[in-house]
Amino acid sequence: MSADDRALYAAVLRKSRASAEAQQRFFESQGERVVACARALAAAFERGARLFAFGNGGSACDAEHMAVEFAHPIVEKRRALPAMVLGSGRALLTAVGNDQDFALAYARELAALARAGDIAVGISTSGQSRNVVRALEAARELQLLRVGLTGRDGGALAAECEHLFVVESFSIHRIQEVHGALLHVLWDLVHVALGEEDVL
Repeated sequence: MSADDRALYAAVLRKSRASAEAQQRFFESQGERVVACARALAAAFERGARLFAFGNGGSACDAEHMAVEFAHPIVEKRRALPAMVLGSGRALLTAVGNDQDFALAYARELAALARAGDIAVGISTSGQSRNVVRALEAARELQLLRVGLTGRDGGALAAECEHLFVVESFSIHRIQEVHGALLHVLWDLVHVALGEEDVL
């Protein structure tokens, strides 16, 4: 292995260790809140709720990932739960952005689709994404269960959530890696809370 490759290999170990440590710190400090959120989500689904997830960029990918996990469970015999991602319709997203304000894009879509008792999950690594914050404000008015995933100090998003998860880091990569693990853990615990077998 060349000196350059040894340096890259050391970077691999350093970065993977930083990711694992960030996840461990997060779940150790917020594990009880994760349980409370999972139970609230399970109760909402039992009442017929639908989940709407949304974010920008990498967080939009996380939102889509979350919707797929719930709507198409990978574990045999676990039920599919109604979940969708906002912003997947390019025509609607660009129409609102062009005709009104991109900050309203998710709020307008949520207002058209959601009903009281549904679930809104907003994801923003900075906590400052205006369209995510505005959608959570709309979710409060619509009487939705509001969950937020963010980083840094929580930003403006923090004030709009009943269940808030802040990854205390300024590294977007570390924040998103914790968010990805959290989405998997929440999905799993919701099914366990619904009485399904804890197989993972």
